[in-house]
Amino acid sequence: MAQVTPLPTSVGVAGSAIPEAPRLKNDPLHLQRSFLAHVSYTRAKGWKSATALDRFMAIAMAVRDRLTERWVATQRTYHEQDVKRVCYLSAEYLLGRALGNNLMALGLMDAARKALAELGVSLEDLLEVEPDAGLGNGGLGRLAACFLDSMATLGYPGLGYGIRYEFGIFTQDIISGHQVERADEWLKFGNPWEIVRPELSVPVRLYGRVEHGTRPDGSPVARWVDGKTVLGIPYDTPVAGYGTNTVNTLRLWQARASGEFDFRLFNAGDYERSVVEKNDSETISKVLYPNDNFQAGKELRLKQEYFFVACALADILRRFLKKPRDLRDLPRFVAIQLNDTHPAVAVPELLRLLVDEQGLPPETAWDITVKVMGYTNHTLLAEALEVWPVSLFERLLPRHLEIIYEINQRFLRTVQIKYPFDVARQQRMSFFEEGPDKKVRMANLAVVGSHSVNGVAALHTELLKRNVMPDFAEMYPGKFNNKTNGVTPRRWLLLCNPALAELVTSRIGPGWVTDLDQLRALEPLATDRDFAEQFRRVKLQNKKRLAAHVHEETGLQLDTSAIFDVQVKRLHEYKRQLLNALHVVWLWMRVRESATAVVHPQAFLFGAKAAPGYQLAKSTIRLINGIGEVVNADAGRTGIQVVFLPNYRVSLAERIIPAADVSEQISTAGKEASGTGNMKFALNGALTLGTLDGANIEIREAVGPENFFLFGLTADQVEATVANGYRPREVVRQDAELKAVLDLVASGFFSPEDPSAFRPLVDALLDEDRFLVLADFRAYVEAHSRVVHAYSKIEDWTRMAILNMARVGRFSSDRTIREYARDIWGIQPVDIQL
Repeated sequence: MAQVTPLPTSVGVAGSAIPEAPRLKNDPLHLQRSFLAHVSYTRAKGWKSATALDRFMAIAMAVRDRLTERWVATQRTYHEQDVKRVCYLSAEYLLGRALGNNLMALGLMDAARKALAELGVSLEDLLEVEPDAGLGNGGLGRLAACFLDSMATLGYPGLGYGIRYEFGIFTQDIISGHQVERADEWLKFGNPWEIVRPELSVPVRLYGRVEHGTRPDGSPVARWVDGKTVLGIPYDTPVAGYGTNTVNTLRLWQARASGEFDFRLFNAGDYERSVVEKNDSETISKVLYPNDNFQAGKELRLKQEYFFVACALADILRRFLKKPRDLRDLPRFVAIQLNDTHPAVAVPELLRLLVDEQGLPPETAWDITVKVMGYTNHTLLAEALEVWPVSLFERLLPRHLEIIYEINQRFLRTVQIKYPFDVARQQRMSFFEEGPDKKVRMANLAVVGSHSVNGVAALHTELLKRNVMPDFAEMYPGKFNNKTNGVTPRRWLLLCNPALAELVTSRIGPGWVTDLDQLRALEPLATDRDFAEQFRRVKLQNKKRLAAHVHEETGLQLDTSAIFDVQVKRLHEYKRQLLNALHVVWLWMRVRESATAVVHPQAFLFGAKAAPGYQLAKSTIRLINGIGEVVNADAGRTGIQVVFLPNYRVSLAERIIPAADVSEQISTAGKEASGTGNMKFALNGALTLGTLDGANIEIREAVGPENFFLFGLTADQVEATVANGYRPREVVRQDAELKAVLDLVASGFFSPEDPSAFRPLVDALLDEDRFLVLADFRAYVEAHSRVVHAYSKIEDWTRMAILNMARVGRFSSDRTIREYARDIWGIQPVDIQL
């Protein structure tokens, strides 16, 4: 009889031995076996009948199996060592695709490629099957994803909380030059990475009323009653650290009705009403941020924010109270980071849980709350600092409004004592904005309710203290600090630009992947002719790859010898895609007049989504496409091409960024908090054309002013220009070429089907020009001239590009997370042993 090898064991509750699952092997043969097993047993398919989706799901599950070993070990270690964890609350996570990232983190990319190739399957083809997890609008959500990657790679105990939107950021089609939105059905075919945990569901109350009474000891007590209850169902996604055993968790919450439907109504024949409550409840997690132009939109957005915050805090306290601990020790074991104002309702919610449900004195609860909370501000735009109508708060979250009134009263008393007779200061610092429609100021609430308030770039933090929240910065000088953003080099170089990553590793070794400062070792190679030639070869290879995608998507054949000048980011007036477009028109008009004006072919690439209700932004997209129609028809003579790439997303960025020669970072100085696209481009050897805004300032300082194309007014000059009565029509009157550009746009030349289509864009510039597009136009044109002449000396350009890459190590999200961990969260790395 054959001997059976016993399974490894661990000790059970009663001391008995419990078999453990055998470790999975990572060589191509065993990975292939896992893949085939999932095709058969998870997808229930024979090999010949298996579709591309089946095969993608099977390889993803095989990879998830290997992640799960580390995932279980990570959570067990955190529990056994009783470590302090950071809980990152973000309404957005722009994750992108997971398969390639997870293969890379586990060191399985080559093994998977070989295992599949032996079966006649291309790994690259399967990578393209996966939809982007687009649970964010732009930089805020992508930053959150980078942060989770860095926490896991560095071994920090971290847990992300957010919303499992059924529909993420919309899919963008371009039809007749116009943006058309379609629902993003990223979950249409299932998600192989997540595990649902219905046993950890959280009931969340909405609406209702508050009853006040007293406890047996005579202390007051408030009870939030009636209203409706929604269930939060957690879905866990593993977040793998690169080259480590750490696998942290992203827990996303889906809303579900507390009862499927009303059987009484159903049995009475009222089928429609029987499911109304179910549908209404589940709308909460249905779609990423709706347009909030209307009351229903505003109400849904506030519901979303409270829903995931309530679920997260209930989950945090559940885990904390699994052991016999004093709630006053919560700050020793938990740090909560609020990613912008969206989760700011966490302040009154934690107070409600501690006072109303746990019976702590209000003063004690407040002390705990402030010690636990940290707040990251991501904007300097007043309209982006969330405020909510008191009437909406009162109806939706009546107990929270009471709590906010109470802490506001106590806070303003401290302001009054510190600054007596300064009524204007009290009004500015109040949590409430007075007026016909009284509003709750969520940013003020977040600042006072947190022990730390950080900006995300040096200039941003300074302007935050000086212009946006000067009263708070004066009152709490030690509370404000800067944490300049960063990007993960794993996704934004190793994964998206493997040829360049391989070249770098061949010269300086692989250590840069987890210590980006090691790129400094590339500096001497900037003048190495062989390395420079290989660097240019990689760039051309990436440009050809992107050009093939552009041709497939749009039919346009890009000239890969052209300068690839790229602006890809969320479309907003302050990011000034319109300035870029106006320059293209100016350049085309100039080249049409004189062929000698062509110094080198240029391809201008745009990618951006405009919020569905943001008409000026959508008109800008239409203008860019209109310009492209005209300019591309004339490209043989002018050497100028324009392409707007539809449906900009993480996976598309991974194609575009490695191919870029020029990175357009041209926001109005003092308006961009940080920007992270600027970091990704520089890391991949693109040169920045930009203003002194956000992290541009620090990038220019790092790479050297001589390796950065600077233009435009500074933040102080912008303030002074506006304060002195900026007159955009006067700027145009003094610049005949600019006037000709605006006249051509306004005439309908780029929109013959609707000659007045761009009149509102031009009128907005002439009447107000909120973001000083016209004031910076001439400087922008001159900066572009410097770019083209620099590119004509390709050896010098290559040297500048290599130095950009070599000097941006400080912009790794690993550095940012270490600073958060040290200065705000007070957490330490934990070694995970399998």
